Amino acid sequence: MQFKHPELLYALFLLLIPIIVHLFQLRKFQKEAFTNVAFLKEATIQTRKSSQIKKWLVLCTRLLLLAAIVMAFAQPFTSKSNTFNSKKETVVYLDNSFSMQAKGNQGELLKRAVQDLIGNIPEDETISILTNDDVYKNTSIKAVKNELLQLDYSSNKLSGEAALLKSKTLFSKQKNTLKNLVFISDFQQEASEFLPKTDSLTHLHLVQLKPVNNNNVAIDSAYITATTASSIELKVTFKNSGKAIENLPVSLFNNDELIAKTSVAISDKTETTFSLPTDKEINGKISIDDTNLQFDNTLYFNINKAFKINVLAINAEDGAFLNRIYTDDEFNYTSTFENQLNYAIIDQQHVIVLNELNSIPNALVAALKSFENQGGSLIVIPSKDINIQSYNALLNHFGSNFKDLVQTEKRITSINYAHPLYHSGVFEKQVDNFQYPTVSSFYNSNLNTGAAILRFDDSKPFLYQTKNVYVFTSALNAQNSGFKNSPLIVPTFYNMGKFSFKNPALYYTIGKENSFDIETQLQQDDIVTLVSDALNIIPKQQYFNNKVVVNTSETPSVAAIYNIKNKNETIKNVSYNYNRDESNLMYQNLSASKNTTVSDSITEIFDTIKSDAKVNALWKWFVIFALALLIIEMLILKYFK
Repeated sequence: MQFKHPELLYALFLLLIPIIVHLFQLRKFQKEAFTNVAFLKEATIQTRKSSQIKKWLVLCTRLLLLAAIVMAFAQPFTSKSNTFNSKKETVVYLDNSFSMQAKGNQGELLKRAVQDLIGNIPEDETISILTNDDVYKNTSIKAVKNELLQLDYSSNKLSGEAALLKSKTLFSKQKNTLKNLVFISDFQQEASEFLPKTDSLTHLHLVQLKPVNNNNVAIDSAYITATTASSIELKVTFKNSGKAIENLPVSLFNNDELIAKTSVAISDKTETTFSLPTDKEINGKISIDDTNLQFDNTLYFNINKAFKINVLAINAEDGAFLNRIYTDDEFNYTSTFENQLNYAIIDQQHVIVLNELNSIPNALVAALKSFENQGGSLIVIPSKDINIQSYNALLNHFGSNFKDLVQTEKRITSINYAHPLYHSGVFEKQVDNFQYPTVSSFYNSNLNTGAAILRFDDSKPFLYQTKNVYVFTSALNAQNSGFKNSPLIVPTFYNMGKFSFKNPALYYTIGKENSFDIETQLQQDDIVTLVSDALNIIPKQQYFNNKVVVNTSETPSVAAIYNIKNKNETIKNVSYNYNRDESNLMYQNLSASKNTTVSDSITEIFDTIKSDAKVNALWKWFVIFALALLIIEMLILKYFK
């Protein structure tokens, strides 16, 4: 028990006054002799005893009465631990990710959570609220009520650890404050288990909201499986996390025109295929009708007009193998000899191949340095008899160089499967029994920056990349190397060509690092924009001589088909879709969380917080006790004989 005015307890010393008065009143009687006192003596003794008991009772009631009055004025109260003397701060993290679209007993989880917050937090109480997109610091429910009621779902999902760290920054740095952190989420299953750590002054309350069922069907992905002269085969995959569905309608639109419709049966995972014409640009939308989560019912994609990549081969040896790889359907391939090279066309290229030149002239070195600085890709294949000094004049600019020629047969035995050239679509798995090619001579090289792509059996590089430059350390002619006859030759050179200009993919995922190139000419201070309906976004971009490199991650944040525009001219279209990670309605088990309060009710959590900080005033009880003692004293004086 604590006191609001403990200094008033000094008034208890006033209890000495009735004690002193009482002692004077209880002085001893003086005996007087009397003749026949037998009967009177007995009556006198009985009266003295009764009088003393009555006075002691009156004294006790008066002492208790005065003590109760003093205690009432001191205003005693009780509270839990030190909460009364501590300043209190409350931070609420409200998860508004797409999985909160799922329906609970009283509607969508997010909408119900907003209503419960508004109903359980006093309007004038200072709090901080954090969502996946916005922060409302040191505000009140009254001030942000409209924003909360209009809160929309976000594609920017925070992990549990990230949300915890971000929430802690909203607390003040004052010591001796009681911090309440309320986490409101469905706590979907993540790659790593959420085990929050808090300090002794931070009380973490986890509110796990769960839907009434885990049924959800999602359009998982789409990709092109085959392309012919007349058609493109588009395969679409679907995932289901609930009950099996026998007939799920699937619609395919080009802009607003329905161009195909089918249905699928799905229990766990299934797929279907659409055939599209090759001679038509498609602004596609695949749609299903699922009543649970809505964000994954639509998938946007684009098939743009094919753009050909410009490849220039400067040959001193036979370049027929390059002509077979860089075909007319995807590349504009130009072949020339060094002494016939037109330097004016270098800036128009995306890829330049130096095919076994013995020496690189200084003018060409300068032109190639400028070409690479403007985003072009360079492939260097040395001859067996190079002028090392002229080659190093170029390679030193990119952090590497050639040393001496080693005339020893070597096998190419190591493939960097993680490198982008081979990372996707080249190998289904790592190969152990591959028939590796050999070389009869190669150049030792210093590689200060970059990564080896192919290595010899002694780990020396055969092919490496530094910046936008791919360098072979050996000549590829048939007399020196068997690499041209290796299955590696086609994917290696093909992907080096394709990566020189990143055409927009079929679609991109919001929230990931995405990059693509646009073929356009920009005037000074011009920019490209992404436009869709009322949205107009300026992405991060870098302009080179013949292309613009566009990078996106968190923006755009709305799934749609966007026009890539240079002023009012639409160059291409690009599609963005929401991440499908939240489509699988699997949830974490929070029972292992330590030093936390776990509940499925927002109301229950805030009742707990209020009870922790509740002060129970006791002064009224002491007033009642004083009145009762006063009545008891009156009864003793009137009726006690």
